[in-house]
Amino acid sequence: MTRRRATLYSALLVGLIATVGAWNAMVPVAPRPLAPLTEPIDRILIEKAARRMTVYRDGTALRVYGIRLGFAPEGDKDRQGDGRTPEGLFRIDRKNPQSRFHLSLGIDYPQREHVVRASAGGYSPGGDIFIHGQPRGVTGHQWIDRDWTAGCIAVTNAVMDELWRVTDLGTVVEIRP
Repeated sequence: MTRRRATLYSALLVGLIATVGAWNAMVPVAPRPLAPLTEPIDRILIEKAARRMTVYRDGTALRVYGIRLGFAPEGDKDRQGDGRTPEGLFRIDRKNPQSRFHLSLGIDYPQREHVVRASAGGYSPGGDIFIHGQPRGVTGHQWIDRDWTAGCIAVTNAVMDELWRVTDLGTVVEIRP
């Protein structure tokens, strides 16, 4: 090989390496999977408008998850059948391993003020509000990509498995508009 040809090949190789390096810098690298949560959480923040749930321990945000809500998510839950997700401060008051939505964590809705308001209006405030997984037949990280519940907060089954392990009865749940 002549010296001129070797120089040309070297220049082409350097150019190719630079191009590949620049291209690799533009390709997003998938983040490493987070280690599973193992210690109990003490607070769940649900932001309805953002379709976001953040879980906390000792004031530190540990995870952020996407959520789906009731089929009519705007506003606070008023009555049974309105398709809204309640807003306010609640607590996890039950765990249902036999849920028809994979697993579910019950929220203590309705509270006294909801019952009083509904009684005065002559209607039911509704109830059975849960954080739950997907319906049977939807697995792992799959989910229904729209608001579809009757007022509950839905997450993927994989997220629900993690929440189930680290959420104790009494955990605070704040649901914001």
